[in-house]
Parts: sequence; structure tokens; C-alpha cells
Amino acid sequence: QVQLVESGGGSVQAGGSLRLSCAASRFSYAPYACMGWFRQAPGTERELVASIDGDGYTRYTDFVKGRFTISKDNARNTLYLQMNSLKPEDTGMYICAARLGGYCSGGYDYWGQGTQVTVSS
Repeated sequence: QVQLVESGGGSVQAGGSLRLSCAASRFSYAPYACMGWFRQAPGTERELVASIDGDGYTRYTDFVKGRFTISKDNARNTLYLQMNSLKPEDTGMYICAARLGGYCSGGYDYWGQGTQVTVSS
């Protein structure tokens, strides 16, 4: 069974940086798959923050453009999210997801448990 395990969350002050990691195991398709980072804050719906498809094409929600960078290390089957210039509004549970397809269109098939990011002003 595919497992996605996130790490790297924590508490930082506004303006700080964090790097999230998502290690994929038992997922040989990972280098070719679309993978993404979602955020869920209390009382809000889960929203897609950034995605990267099998060809390395990246997409970002407008709110994080220029501040966050999504990347993959295919040799390590690991997805990353570099978050810079963090704002209190970035606070939430960050969840890694993957889909059985190279293009980032449609739903995601696998989900991690999430890692909490808290940004204080």
C-alpha cells in the first residue's frame, strides 16, 4: 500500500522559512506521478497550494506564488515544498497527495496525514 509521510512542519515567525518533505514509499510510479501539497486550516476546506506533474511542470495558487517552491527528488521518491516569507495566513495542516497519472488534472488517489505549520505575527 502506498504511503506518503510528511515532515518539516513547525512554528515560525512571520517572514521565516520552512521546508516540508513528503516521502513516498511502496509507490514505484512516484517519479512519473502528479504530486501536490494541500493546506487545510481550521474551519476551512482543504485547498491545493502547489502541484508538480510527471514532466516537472509546476502550478501554484496565487497566494503563494513567488514565495513557495515545489520540487521532487525522483531518486529519493520525495516531494518538497520550500516556503519562504511565511505569513500568518499560511498557517494550517499541509498534506501531501499523489495521483495515478502524470498530469495534474482530476482527483488525487493517495494522501498523507499532514504536517502542521504555524506562523505567528
